[in-house]
Amino acid sequence: MTVSAQHKRESRIRRHRRVRKKVLGTADRPRLAVFRSNKHITAQVIDDRTGRTLAAASTTENDLKAGATGNKAAASQVGKLVAERAKANGVTKVVFDRGGNQYHGRVAAVADAARESGLEF
Repeated sequence: MTVSAQHKRESRIRRHRRVRKKVLGTADRPRLAVFRSNKHITAQVIDDRTGRTLAAASTTENDLKAGATGNKAAASQVGKLVAERAKANGVTKVVFDRGGNQYHGRVAAVADAARESGLEF
């Protein structure tokens, strides 16, 4: 890993820690956590009090893996799918955790698709 790539990774982790100090998922408002890699994107609805994942979706799943997995269209599908699964578990309000990433591009696409599918945050 190059020095600049290592610095970017450490900066993202530092930002994520700073965000996680304030963002806490409860049973009433669980946390919608987004993880973004170069190839895939994953979203989870997490109750931090009990440490349970209530709903999850990822581009590594078989039905989403067929097309492109690292673009905004795939991120929108993940957002829609995680919102549907969360609503099936009785979750309507969430707190958004961008994972230290900039709220832009694929991260914003997940959030927008989840909002359009009925999640409030």
